[in-house]
Amino acid sequence: MFSYIKGELAELSVSSATIEACGVGYGLTISQTTHGKLCRTQIGDKAKLYTYLSVKEDGIELFGFYDMEELSFFKLLITVSGVGPKAALSILSAFTVSELTSAIIADKPKVISAAQGIGPKTASRIILELKDKVGGMSYSSSGTDPIPSARPASPSAGSKLLDAESALEVLGYSRTEIQNVIRSIDAASLSVEDIIRECLRLL
Repeated sequence: MFSYIKGELAELSVSSATIEACGVGYGLTISQTTHGKLCRTQIGDKAKLYTYLSVKEDGIELFGFYDMEELSFFKLLITVSGVGPKAALSILSAFTVSELTSAIIADKPKVISAAQGIGPKTASRIILELKDKVGGMSYSSSGTDPIPSARPASPSAGSKLLDAESALEVLGYSRTEIQNVIRSIDAASLSVEDIIRECLRLL
């Protein structure tokens, strides 16, 4: 129904934002990630949020996201059995999209269950149902749509190792631990995801 809403930022709290457009104030439920980005906008300044309209028997709720990247992952999360809009928003409040993608690929339910209201079983279900979907996608830091992980030119072994190191650090491993195992891996023939899996096996 709505792709996005653009207008003046009228109100902002940790969990909600109101954008006035054409004399109408639209109240949107937001993640802490979106709130953090909206904090750069002054009340009365122009703002734009991408939206998802949730329609249930007990009411209608409009969710807002600072960029399409977060909205796209929100839509993925709510396809998982037992994960509703509120749970998906809780996850996206606890992690950036890149952090969440890394945790799913690396099969780390304990990381995901750190989000408020997300138990180990739900975290494991998220990994089970989304691993294949996110494994072939990566997300840019500029807030655009998901893009294929394959790049025009094959990444060098060095760049793949750096990407893997960054993902493992997100999962809580120290740089020393990572470097001790990553030296023994032949990155040239492996994808970043395979490097991460091999490191996790050795760690």
